[in-house]
Amino acid sequence: MCGIVGAIAERNITAILIEGLKRLEYRGYDSAGLAVLTQGGELQRRRRIGKVSELQAAVAADPLAGQLGIAHTRWATHGAPTEGNAHPHFSGNEVAVVHNGIIENHEELREELKGLGYIFTSQTDTEVIVHLIHNTLKSTPDLADALKAAVKRLHGAYGLALVSAKQPDRLVAARSGSPLVIGLGLGENFLASDQLALRQVTDRFMYLEEGDIAEIRRDQVTIWDENGHKVQRETVQYHEGAEAADKGEYRHFMLKEIHEQPSVVQRTLEGRLGKDNVMVQAFGPKAAELFAKVRNVQIVACGTSYHAGMVARYWLESLAGIPCQVEVASEFRYRKVVVQPDTLFVSISQSGETADTLAALRNAKELGFLGSLAICNVGISSLVRESDLTLLTLAGPEIGVASTKAFTTQLVSLMLLTLALGQVRGTLEAGVEAELVEELRRLPTRLGEALAMDATVEKIAELFADKHHTLFLGRGAQYPVAMEGALKLKEISYIHAEAYPAGELKHGPLALVDNDMPVVTVAPNNELLEKLKSNLQEVRARGGELVVFADEQAGMTNGEGTHVIKVPHIADALAPILYTIPLQLLSYYVAVLKGTDVDQPRNLAKSVTVE
Repeated sequence: MCGIVGAIAERNITAILIEGLKRLEYRGYDSAGLAVLTQGGELQRRRRIGKVSELQAAVAADPLAGQLGIAHTRWATHGAPTEGNAHPHFSGNEVAVVHNGIIENHEELREELKGLGYIFTSQTDTEVIVHLIHNTLKSTPDLADALKAAVKRLHGAYGLALVSAKQPDRLVAARSGSPLVIGLGLGENFLASDQLALRQVTDRFMYLEEGDIAEIRRDQVTIWDENGHKVQRETVQYHEGAEAADKGEYRHFMLKEIHEQPSVVQRTLEGRLGKDNVMVQAFGPKAAELFAKVRNVQIVACGTSYHAGMVARYWLESLAGIPCQVEVASEFRYRKVVVQPDTLFVSISQSGETADTLAALRNAKELGFLGSLAICNVGISSLVRESDLTLLTLAGPEIGVASTKAFTTQLVSLMLLTLALGQVRGTLEAGVEAELVEELRRLPTRLGEALAMDATVEKIAELFADKHHTLFLGRGAQYPVAMEGALKLKEISYIHAEAYPAGELKHGPLALVDNDMPVVTVAPNNELLEKLKSNLQEVRARGGELVVFADEQAGMTNGEGTHVIKVPHIADALAPILYTIPLQLLSYYVAVLKGTDVDQPRNLAKSVTVE
């Protein structure tokens, strides 16, 4: 959730910290703050409620300068968004900390530290960290050693950055469950939750691994692993243009990322398709050997990624004939799981740092799965490093909180997995793989055609401007697409939206339908269409306003209270990917009409770290 930036340099680093926070604001925007060590050797901070722009204005009005500092943009967990709860937190004007994550044993630590005379000024779980460090420094005077000792007392997830007024030559950091990256400069070094925050100052990065402790000085970086051994982490040079963090001509990151989908899907497919088959080796050199043994698939993910997994279940069972279970990661990790023989464990995550998904993968390793596959967008993430096989979605950085291109590239990746497993297992019907490979090659063009519906969908969005509830219906593989459409409407338009399989309409939801509750249906031109049409009649008979996204060949027409939006024709198997796009556009334009903050919706940030 929260965003962290740190810097040590010969120049004033205040502007670098603020610019870093702006680029990290997708991780939280309840409050923002920074602390720098001034020339006089004093720790000073500024904190403000609200967005980073508030903090920037405060620093402009009352400047702060220093060559060592830390900064934070907050997504509130413990304690309301107030200035007192904003980071950095201080102890005795000597130590300052910023933290991303949740300390689960904070209450017990707070009572212990109060007993030692520490006075708490916030409701956060983070404040216990800074007092614990301050207390540890009394017996362990070196800042890095004190941090190593203190983290042994912390239960939960944390990315931490710390500075001490008494040790002005260093910044120290720790990573457990929350991502941290070090940016390498010349005579200066930086720290952040995400490399995007530091692209304005460097293109060379070193990613901390689980349990790492780092000491960052101007001219050197020292890292210790969770066992206390000095380690060298690989330096990665990042080549993708810094424009990834820029909206370009678009009003919002979300709209930019919706429109990037044809090109990123093209990238997901590159080098992974043969003449009439999927290249199994794209999943790794040992993929064919592992896939040959697979008799069952268990998919685990959260949020949008979970919806992608649900679509894949339909594909794996109908096309490849392989049984598949899909579960939300936060449920999977907390229950007793019975593992079927020869089951492949598949985790899906945009960031590769989603805490629940990572925990599920780590549990899975103890449970006797055949092997693990990560479908992920970030090549240096924990999920990728800890899985046996990986397929990178290659969607590029996603800044918008509402996931768009991550979802469609996950779906494409899961279709590649379906075909690869079916190919190796010999369970695909004759000609199916060649046909779908050809369709996949055409997919970027089809997605471009769907984006051309932009103006039509913008017009339809007007129907929702004054609505507070919406039902989404879908059948088969379109049911998870309906769920994703409902999620988007909730996330950024603040409309209470629920999705149901079309046949469940009469089992409860129908009672809610009236002229104030539009019903959105995805209706591709397949054998389920006729059944769906009769479901829609039930809605119409009760005065419900109907919005139908239908295949242009489905023969559906507008009628009273029925608005048909014609979607370009596509092979049935790939329809879920295509139909996602108009639903993304719908939620976007409804949000714009309602005047919500599309890229920074209330109560939500990129949920990469905490449940």
